[in-house]
Amino acid sequence: PAPPAGSDPGAARPGTKRLPRAIVVGVKKGGTRAVLEFIRVHPDVRALGTEPHFFDRNYHRGLEWYRSLMPRTLDSQITVEKTPSYFVTKEAPRRIFNMSRDTKLIVVVRNPVTRAISDYTQTLSKKPDIPTFEGLTFRNRSLGLVDTSWNAIRIGMYAVHLESWLQYFPLSQIHFVSGEKLITDPAGEMGKVQDFLGIKRVITDKHFYFNKTKGFPCLKKSESSGLPRCLGKSKGRTHVQIDPEVIEQLRDFYRPYNIKFYETVGQDFRWE
Repeated sequence: PAPPAGSDPGAARPGTKRLPRAIVVGVKKGGTRAVLEFIRVHPDVRALGTEPHFFDRNYHRGLEWYRSLMPRTLDSQITVEKTPSYFVTKEAPRRIFNMSRDTKLIVVVRNPVTRAISDYTQTLSKKPDIPTFEGLTFRNRSLGLVDTSWNAIRIGMYAVHLESWLQYFPLSQIHFVSGEKLITDPAGEMGKVQDFLGIKRVITDKHFYFNKTKGFPCLKKSESSGLPRCLGKSKGRTHVQIDPEVIEQLRDFYRPYNIKFYETVGQDFRWE
C-alpha cells in the first residue's frame, strides 16, 4: 500500500540490502564464529548470522539471491558474512573478485595440528563410528606418509590455498587473525580487525571476560541485553586425546607449509 501523504517512505524499511564489503573466508575450526560474533557488536557492522555458502555451493542462484540474504544496512555500515569453506574452494577467489575486486577478506588461522584435531573432534561428535584420527591422518604411518586428501589435514596447508587468493587479491586486502591470540587477547585481535575494516576501535577490553569453563573469551552483556554472550555449546568441546608421536609427525609435516605461509604473509604465528 502507498504510504500516507507526507510520511517518509524510507522510514518503514531502514537501510538497504547490500552485497558484503568484507567476508570471513576461513578457516574452519579456526575461530571464525568468534570473529563474527565479536565484530557484529560494532554499530558500524551488520553481519549475516548463518553461513550462506554462496561462493562454493550456491553460486548458481546468482548475486541477487545472495544480496537478498543480507541484513539491511545504512550508508555508514559495512555488511559482513562468513563461510569458512571459501578459503579452500578453488573457484571462490575468482567469484568474489568478479562480485567486487575491493572486497576485504578475513582469514582466521590457528595451529594446523590443533585445527585438524578440533575438526576431527567435531566430526566424531556427529559420526561416532568414523575411523581413528591416526587412521585417517596417514596413508602409511611407519613411512610417515600423511594423507593430504583428508580434508582435516588439507585445510591446514594454508600456504597452498593462499596462492589461489593471491592470483586475484593483493595481500593488503587480506587480514589474518591468529586463532590463538583471539583466545588470549581478543580485544587486541579485534582492534586489528576494526583497523583493517576502516572503522573506529569500539570493541575493546571492556567487551570481554574469560570463561574458565569453556576456556575462551565471551562477550560481556551490553546495556540492552541481560545475559553475557558465549558461543554455542559445541564450542570449546574437549579434544580427543592423540598419541604425542602422531602430533610430532604432523608438526614435521606442516612445518614447511607454515614457514612458507609466514614468509608470504609477513607474520610469524609461532606454531612451532
